[in-house]
Amino acid sequence: MTGRAGEGPILVTGAAGFVGAAAVHDLLGRGTPVQAVVRPGSRPWRLAPVAGRLPLHATDLTDADAVQRLIAAVRPSVLLHLAAHGAYESQADSGRILTTNVLGTLHLLEAAAACGVELVVNAGSSSEYGFKSQPMRETDRLDPNSVYAIAKAAQTHLCGLFGRRTPTMAVVTLRLFSVYGPWEEPSRLIPTLIRRARAGLPLEMVAPEVARDFVFVGDVLRALLDFDRLRHATGEVINLGSGVMMTLGEVVAAVQDLFGHRSRVVWGGMRARSWDTTRWVADPSRAARILDWRPTVGFREGLARTAEWMATIGADPDWPDANTSDLAVSSIQARGSHYSPGRSGAGDRL
Repeated sequence: MTGRAGEGPILVTGAAGFVGAAAVHDLLGRGTPVQAVVRPGSRPWRLAPVAGRLPLHATDLTDADAVQRLIAAVRPSVLLHLAAHGAYESQADSGRILTTNVLGTLHLLEAAAACGVELVVNAGSSSEYGFKSQPMRETDRLDPNSVYAIAKAAQTHLCGLFGRRTPTMAVVTLRLFSVYGPWEEPSRLIPTLIRRARAGLPLEMVAPEVARDFVFVGDVLRALLDFDRLRHATGEVINLGSGVMMTLGEVVAAVQDLFGHRSRVVWGGMRARSWDTTRWVADPSRAARILDWRPTVGFREGLARTAEWMATIGADPDWPDANTSDLAVSSIQARGSHYSPGRSGAGDRL
């Protein structure tokens, strides 16, 4: 339950992106008043099914005055901040990464504090930790190893500062691990594997031992939208990961098993990415303690749900052509993300 106490709506930034759109659809399904913020010039195809039910605000979060006007006009009770830039290798403009993630977040926090927002839920990233040999805990020293990771870490620290300094506004950061499921970008690892395995096409991959902590989007939403508990967790940083590490070899095997046949796999057919590692897993115990949250959807079940969802929308004219290079539509997934047919890779930045 969302447990919305205030009179204002829920305002979702990055609403045209994967997790943002999933949150919007979930909230509307509950009958919760929600409004969406998207990047100017984006193509919010994920929101097309609810276009007539959703106020949509095209706002540049790096424009402090525009953000102030937006928050003052909407007067949300809860701000769900999911907008980001830099999660794709192609999003390499360091200046844009820093201004979107750091300044954009600062502008939102300042406007939210000034306008009486009750709760800000910020989406952090497991990239903030850097490479760790053990399950990642919120008490670990951060060791970000990219501009994106540094920007997300700074964003988290900003949220912590405002949470401590603004007694009337709760601020919580939920660090997301490898989220997958319905509404995910067609070019990303799991949708690409499903699409090509279903067609019996070969898969070009990086090394099979590269590992990730995959968490189903429905499980993530249970925490992101648990506003009752989040209001009492101000200042906290909380991991949202499954606590189960899977290698790409295990992921490919699960996909092949789901479709009952084996596509040819070319290991090493795609170059490794700077964030690829053989160890990447969350310690989700704080989420269990503070939010009473545990993942309920195992990877094979989540994979099947994602494949079923993809089958239902495959003929939808609004579903982007996975062979185009202009797939990105929001501040989470911005223009320039490329899909190369046959290449599945190791997944995207966390």
